[in-house]
Amino acid sequence: MATQEHVRKQFGDVEENELRLEKEKSEQIIDALNQDLADAYTLYHQLKKHHWNVEGAEFRDLHVFLGEAAGNVEAAADEIAERAQALGGAPIAGGAEQAEHASVEYEGQDVYDIRTSLHNDLQMYGDVIESLRDHIELAENLGDHATAQILREILVETEEDAHHIEHYLEDDTLVVEGAMD
Repeated sequence: MATQEHVRKQFGDVEENELRLEKEKSEQIIDALNQDLADAYTLYHQLKKHHWNVEGAEFRDLHVFLGEAAGNVEAAADEIAERAQALGGAPIAGGAEQAEHASVEYEGQDVYDIRTSLHNDLQMYGDVIESLRDHIELAENLGDHATAQILREILVETEEDAHHIEHYLEDDTLVVEGAMD
């Protein structure tokens, strides 16, 4: 570890950017992006938890889906972080800081049945979707069409994964009644 520290940018400070978006507008958008980033990592960790702990007759499909959904969220988080940095900010990076800035709440360390787990995921997805929509509108209103477009693309993928969870929670199944006893 280095013996001297040199902080290049304090978290929360926003520098001028080459994207020609005014600093005051960038500050608002970076705050929103850091919330989106914190939300994304909260959702990511919950999805990975369920990916690791899923059991039962539909294990394979759910295990694969949850792994892919977590990967989608991780890719979205990377896009969000890079955009915050491009706008002159510092992306939120620490677990404690992410939990503090997130608008969603992790379900905790207990392991639930898969139906409860998926229901909790769907609830979090819904909250993330609403927040993304609000932040798209914020970016548009501030004239940052590129951030709005990035968030729109993330929103499409997020809604698609939420819709898949909704299907998993339907009552129809190929598992025969006696197999569940």
